[in-house]
Amino acid sequence: MTIDSVGFGGPAIDEPGCRSFQNVVELVGRRWTSAILLAGRRGARRFGEYRQAVPGISDRLLALRLKELEAEGLISRTVIPTTPVQVRYALTDDGEELMSVLQPLVDWSHRRRKLAETESAGPA
Repeated sequence: MTIDSVGFGGPAIDEPGCRSFQNVVELVGRRWTSAILLAGRRGARRFGEYRQAVPGISDRLLALRLKELEAEGLISRTVIPTTPVQVRYALTDDGEELMSVLQPLVDWSHRRRKLAETESAGPA
């Protein structure tokens, strides 16, 4: 299924393929989720590293988002039985793939921001 096939003659919005797309967009669009995924891609492994990489997020919300992303199979959680116990997080293959397919969206947003900055600066 492509976005173009979802037009008026394409599948109904409530068909499984469309619902799946909507669910992913809503997951990624939740507050802090994309920043957490980006932090993981940039090497965050421990809870404190994620907290440092995502300024402004509360511990409670970070824990909640990490659990959601783990449940979705985008982040793995490994408990290392040391004293004290260590917990490490890492993007799964699906998480890495999601970040790769989001890169064109990142590029598009940078182009729009630069265009808006150029237009707001006015003529030189």
